[in-house]
Amino acid sequence: MTGDRLGIALMVLTMLTFATQDGVSRHLAGEYNVIMVVMIRYWFFAAFVLAVASRRAGGWRAAARTDQPMLQVTRGLLLAAEICVGVWAFVLLGLVEAHAIFAACPLIIAALSGPILGERVGWRRWAAIGVGFVGVLIILQPGRSVFAPEALVAVAMALMFALYSLLTRYASRRDSAATSFFWTGVVGAAFMTVVGIWFWEPMTPPDYAWMALLCGLSAFGHWLLIKVYEVSEASVVQPFAYLQLVFASTVGVVIFDETVEANVILGAVIVIAAGLFTLMRARKAAHTD
Repeated sequence: MTGDRLGIALMVLTMLTFATQDGVSRHLAGEYNVIMVVMIRYWFFAAFVLAVASRRAGGWRAAARTDQPMLQVTRGLLLAAEICVGVWAFVLLGLVEAHAIFAACPLIIAALSGPILGERVGWRRWAAIGVGFVGVLIILQPGRSVFAPEALVAVAMALMFALYSLLTRYASRRDSAATSFFWTGVVGAAFMTVVGIWFWEPMTPPDYAWMALLCGLSAFGHWLLIKVYEVSEASVVQPFAYLQLVFASTVGVVIFDETVEANVILGAVIVIAAGLFTLMRARKAAHTD
């Protein structure tokens, strides 16, 4: 199997893993406090990050070495907060609608890449961004006010992850991926422990098993993602990240008896089409430079 084909296969498996992880998160957050669930997940994630760092040349010290610590801390805090907001959105909206709105994240990244990273965004990509946001409005409209609190939680999730992604790209100009990965896990775990320990609740034995599964899926998903970018270029595999919406929607419908409204399908198709167009234009611009 060639590098690109292997990368695509691994990306599909990664999205299936993350979608399953989101389903388990939705179940646990429906029974226990969201912050506690995310805290335990981060403990395992931090252990995984430290294990990966220890196997690299220079160990933890080399992985932690950076001359932009405040940026790395901000990234770690932002991702931890985004995960809490995201899991909350899964409980409030369900996996189908939350992920349909989250699919707009690449469009938000494209829109903000100019002011934050100084990247040039042409009129075609701006048009695609506008069309994509029309798709988001189509998803949000039926049966509720466009500005319903539940919808705003999912929108906040997408905005926060887009900002995290942009800060990660900014950090990558001077830090390696291993360094950013290290700070993401360690800072997030420290933050969630300080906040989350006050929300501890006893769990039933079956839910400890679900929590163990959640932690395992989280570590496995991040390991897969590392492998994806080791064997293939991001521009090749990135379009397949949209499969997470398909997989998560399947979990929502089959496991949680969620319904897929016609407006959600239409809006998601528009958002994904616009997102794929922006990725195509970005790839073309990169090859032109």
